[in-house]
Amino acid sequence: MSDGEWKNHKNTSPKSVPTTRLTPIKRNTITHEFDPTAADAMFAEDSDTHLWEASELLRQGMQQQQAGEMIAALKSLQKSLELFEVIGDIPQQEQALSFLAVVTYASGDYKSTISYAQQCLSLKKETPDPSIQMQAFSHLGNAYRHLNDHDKAIKYLEECLKITRNLQDKRSQVAALNNLGLVYKAAGNLTRAIEYQEQSLKLVQELQDNWGIEQVLKNLGNAWYALDNYPKAIAHYEQCVKVARILNNPRSAIQVLKNLGNACYATNDYGKAMTYYEERLQLARELKDKRSEEQSLGSLGVTCEALGDYSQAIKYYEQRLLLARSIKDRRIEEQALASLKVACYALGDYAKAMQYQE
Repeated sequence: MSDGEWKNHKNTSPKSVPTTRLTPIKRNTITHEFDPTAADAMFAEDSDTHLWEASELLRQGMQQQQAGEMIAALKSLQKSLELFEVIGDIPQQEQALSFLAVVTYASGDYKSTISYAQQCLSLKKETPDPSIQMQAFSHLGNAYRHLNDHDKAIKYLEECLKITRNLQDKRSQVAALNNLGLVYKAAGNLTRAIEYQEQSLKLVQELQDNWGIEQVLKNLGNAWYALDNYPKAIAHYEQCVKVARILNNPRSAIQVLKNLGNACYATNDYGKAMTYYEERLQLARELKDKRSEEQSLGSLGVTCEALGDYSQAIKYYEQRLLLARSIKDRRIEEQALASLKVACYALGDYAKAMQYQE
């Protein structure tokens, strides 16, 4: 059982999470989530009024969570939990607590995630549901990782992995292995991180799950990049971008192309770096992602300078300057002006350099 085990009694739920926190957060974690379509089967036989109301609230909360309506989902699930506690229905309390952990984790409220997951594990049942235990250990491990408690994160994710193997659940093994890799990377043990993520990649490729393959490839690329092993980082990032194209997932590609360009730049392969930065720039413009657009323009300018093409560098920097002014970002504007002055001086165009004096 987890440290700081919660007793099974009423009114143990954490206080409501501030609404400002209830925005889904993107991260490299792979989570274990229930299938909301199973709700009809779970709740079909409810005839008692209170039980029916609690079940409807649970079903509603699950659907709201899937739709990204986190505030509404939290309220529905908390009310559902209260009713199931009054009724004394332990299996349904377990379901509600597990979904509350899902919602609070997705919202970045990791302390509440830990609270709900620990309550879920501490419920007294004759036959614990291993799939729900797996979820609880997963959320505990991932939450502790975000709170930088790496020892606890590893402990709980190892428990999660053990259950996935007992269940012979390859999809959940992928998640557990990937997330263990993320903890070891956060703890600075990159070699161990890569070992786990390579195991995860092998399994997710067997499942032919392109969404999972894309995520694990990205995480492996990041681990190799952190080790300054740019050739291996590039190999994984390039595969990741290919999968992102297959999935028509430009949001993911735009993140990886930045690292891919940077890795090529680090190996002095400036031509390849230009190719990836230009692709990122095109995607950024298609998505109207101004931040990625200005980053791409800056990277392209720097790479042109590395190639000795200062005239082209100036063109990119001028576009970056105009963009910075359009979005009223004073910091980026100052960076673009400084870059323009350096490039103009390198060309010997001192008159033009003076134009960029603030």
